[in-house]
Amino acid sequence: QVQLQESGPDLVKPSQTLSLTCTVSSGSIATSGYWSWIRQPPGKGLEWMGAITYDGSIYYSPSLKSRTSISRDTTKNQFSLQLSSVTPEDTAVYYCAVASIWGAGHDYWGQGTQVTVSS
Repeated sequence: QVQLQESGPDLVKPSQTLSLTCTVSSGSIATSGYWSWIRQPPGKGLEWMGAITYDGSIYYSPSLKSRTSISRDTTKNQFSLQLSSVTPEDTAVYYCAVASIWGAGHDYWGQGTQVTVSS
């Protein structure tokens, strides 16, 4: 079973860049899967932010594309998220997840990490 673990700071100041890393075990980000970042603001639903595929293609949510960057380090089996120019509205629980089939839902999820944007 694939395991994912998010890591990064839990507090970011407004206008700064939020950076998170997802470490994957029992699965390779370079051989299969569609590796996503998803967030859930307080009191709201899940929001897909973007994904990097096993072959390195990257897709972003149109609403966040101008501020989002996703990358990977295949030597460490990690993929990362950067969200620039954050505001308090970016406060959320951030998840990394993987889907075996594009568009079919995510099979495995990390536990999520709370990130608060506040001065």
